[in-house]
Amino acid sequence: MSFVLNVDTDRWRNHVNTVASSVESVTGSPIVPVIKCNGYGLGQARLARVAESLPGTIVAVGTVFELEEVLTSCLNDVVVLEPFDPRDQSTSDTWWNIAKRWDSNRIIRTISSMAGLESLLSGSGSVRVILEGQTSMHRFGFSESELMRVLADETVVDSINVGRLDVLGLALHLPLEQPASEPGGFGTARVREVLRWNGIWQAEITSSNLTIESTLWLSHLDDDEFNAVREFIGETAIRARIGTRLWLGDRGALAPQGSVLAVHPLSDGVHVGYRQRSGPNGGTLVVVSGGTAHGIGLSAPTPAASIRQRVVTAGTGALDAAGRALSPFTWEGKQRWFAEPPHQHHSMIWLPRGVVVPRIGDRLPADVRFTTSRFDAVLGLE
Repeated sequence: MSFVLNVDTDRWRNHVNTVASSVESVTGSPIVPVIKCNGYGLGQARLARVAESLPGTIVAVGTVFELEEVLTSCLNDVVVLEPFDPRDQSTSDTWWNIAKRWDSNRIIRTISSMAGLESLLSGSGSVRVILEGQTSMHRFGFSESELMRVLADETVVDSINVGRLDVLGLALHLPLEQPASEPGGFGTARVREVLRWNGIWQAEITSSNLTIESTLWLSHLDDDEFNAVREFIGETAIRARIGTRLWLGDRGALAPQGSVLAVHPLSDGVHVGYRQRSGPNGGTLVVVSGGTAHGIGLSAPTPAASIRQRVVTAGTGALDAAGRALSPFTWEGKQRWFAEPPHQHHSMIWLPRGVVVPRIGDRLPADVRFTTSRFDAVLGLE
């Protein structure tokens, strides 16, 4: 049994290289590949090895708990995107343990609070950090006034000047949708937000006479937006942190499939599965590899931003309430119904009368969310 991801290696690598080249052409700096969570379904270690072949020497992970696998799998320096904060005890302990085993020069912390910064001020050696501004995302980050106070704090300034804190720039994590409250003007709302933060950042660096990098570390801008920012910020470096677009931007190169494990033509009214539900008259029950352990049947809440999305969500909810749900598996070009909710490693689906029945060992394509998928094997990409 296997739930696998088949990769068209040449097509996928060509896409990755094209994105990396395009981003570098509009930002002036190598891309920062983001390798977080499950490695976008392809695996963190595998993506780390691919990233090592791209221009640039820095990659990014989501949390400190993902740090060691990527440090082991490539020679790149690694940014941890989740802010460092000693008040999270389990995370703080993990940081401490990793610091004892790895060269600290390869690790870059994101800092979004004074508590996180203060905990790093003492000690020997140099700690590499990126300060994060709180954008319209309102998730992590210093507010504009907090950032000004941080850069004016005497203890912080002294730590920077003696080399204890090596500040590599300002991180801005932008929303996927455009901020609704932004007024009109040059460029998109995301561009205007970056330019406003850059003005504050550059002014504070200049007025404080700090020896820190002016680099902007940006997420969720497209190439046109990067180019627009580039035109207005002069010599300031831009580091684009990109994950989904880089690894999953060409879905045609990625083909999830579940193996057919059993095929049962059944007479009318036969009950099946844990819940003993009956299927269509003259239907065939197909057992396919791929269950909740692989991410099958798992989904995030829909944003339902448009009327169409709300209608689809309402319709899906009504079907779920009636005990019917479409599986992600397709056969003969159509998405097929679950016989019941997926099991841990398998799914049971119905095929109606008149459909060509697959054989054991055939593979059924699946349309999955890669960031919640766990494949038994990734074929075509070592």
